[in-house]
Amino acid sequence: MRVPFLLGRLLFGGYFISAGINHFRQADQLSHDAASKHVPKPDLAVRISGAMLIAGGTSVLLGIKPKLGTMAIVAFLAGVSPTMHDFWRQEHPEQRMHDMVNFTKNLGLAGGAIALMGVEEPWAASVSVSKPKPMHRVKRWLKEVAA
Repeated sequence: MRVPFLLGRLLFGGYFISAGINHFRQADQLSHDAASKHVPKPDLAVRISGAMLIAGGTSVLLGIKPKLGTMAIVAFLAGVSPTMHDFWRQEHPEQRMHDMVNFTKNLGLAGGAIALMGVEEPWAASVSVSKPKPMHRVKRWLKEVAA
């Protein structure tokens, strides 16, 4: 069970890290999109949400304070989904479908993040925030991955 859980964490956390990096790489375009949806201070909102995504994704991927990381992800998704993907307000069928797909995708991602909140800590194969000796960490990590 640990290997599938670790692989799932890598994919799930990596997805949000990538999205967060994209918020900084495409900040101008995303700020413009946010402004069109009447988001206050869109440039700041894009940068804060990018930081939330990177922090949440890194937390899940590494297993460091994962409940806080998943809360950051859920907070992002809960805020952005109804604001940026308001399919019920779209009159153009293509835009409505695009927003509906992204809205429902975000619901599924939020469900995954909420489910991860139920996993007891510390997570298997997590990076420890305490300072055990390096060889002890390697042995423990290998033992967890092999289990």
